[in-house]
Amino acid sequence: DTSLTEVNSFSPSVPISPSSLKNQYKFEDGPELRDLFITVDDPESHITAIETFITYRVVTKTTRGEFDSSEYEVRRRYQDFLWLKRKLEEAHPTLIIPPLPEKFVMKGMVERFSEEFIETRRKALHKFLNRIANHPTLTFNEDFKIFLTAQAWELSSHKKQGPSLLSRMGQTVRAVASSVRGAVKNRPEMFTEMNNYMETFSQKINLLDKIAHRIYREERDYFNEMKEFGPIHTLWSASEEDIADSLKGIAGCIDRCCRATERRMAGLSEHLLPILHEYVLYSEILMGVLKRRDQIQGELDSRVDALANKKAEKDLFSEEIGKLEDKVEHANNALKEDWDRWKQNMQWDMRSTFTNVAENNLRYYEE
Repeated sequence: DTSLTEVNSFSPSVPISPSSLKNQYKFEDGPELRDLFITVDDPESHITAIETFITYRVVTKTTRGEFDSSEYEVRRRYQDFLWLKRKLEEAHPTLIIPPLPEKFVMKGMVERFSEEFIETRRKALHKFLNRIANHPTLTFNEDFKIFLTAQAWELSSHKKQGPSLLSRMGQTVRAVASSVRGAVKNRPEMFTEMNNYMETFSQKINLLDKIAHRIYREERDYFNEMKEFGPIHTLWSASEEDIADSLKGIAGCIDRCCRATERRMAGLSEHLLPILHEYVLYSEILMGVLKRRDQIQGELDSRVDALANKKAEKDLFSEEIGKLEDKVEHANNALKEDWDRWKQNMQWDMRSTFTNVAENNLRYYEE
């Protein structure tokens, strides 16, 4: 109970009217400002001698001038989405890239390639692309445009191209940072606060995710047991004429409770569980973004230390340090802006999700 109430620490202090809950993406660009609309649908199974996989239709409608057409339709598999996510991380190491659903399914939840699994993944992939489309920077990424517009053979050819300059720079940052030991010396205080916030957030959201899954499993077990009681009372009524009507009434009541419980379970599985798990993945992404920012900072710090030890090469190092300082400033500013935007959306998602759960529970107990 304490953990559930602590989620209030992530909620905005301003009151939210019930009518505004209809728009889950309140802080994203409004429909009147959007010029890129994406739909992921129509999953298809493909069986080859080597593997079995699912592709999804991705339909894009846009009024942007940089697109050659106003509408595109392509088919993409999970590996293509994974490629896009990696390219976005390479190009924007300190922006918060939306999470993808995991490649493998947790044991005991749903079977791979079942209708439930495919639909759950489709929704997650749809949200992934639309979060990118609504992002003020990621939406103009060239690889994102190629993902939306290129036919399968064109995308395959594009994937085979060598790593970009940004990718090579990212590898250099990681290589230099891996040699840096200990805490970053000159990390601004706000990024230390971000890191502390995310450590706490990660603990809480993982706990909430576990609690929600436990509640769903208990509800499912209760539902399965209750389903057996209705028919039992109906059969019983056939052999007890004196109380037949009462037994039939109980059977009908149990049947109504079953239907209400099933609707409540659907609400949990469609709204609460996906949002909580999405932010479990977001917590991992944010910790990775903060590490990449520190790596860029670490590269600058190592060059400053090298300059102090090599007076003869002062001019050369000074020029390089100037470039690294610009790089750190760019990384810091990108993360600051994205952090505020992400935090605001997260707070809205959390509040609207738990309000939705409360409203579903009210309807359930009224029924």
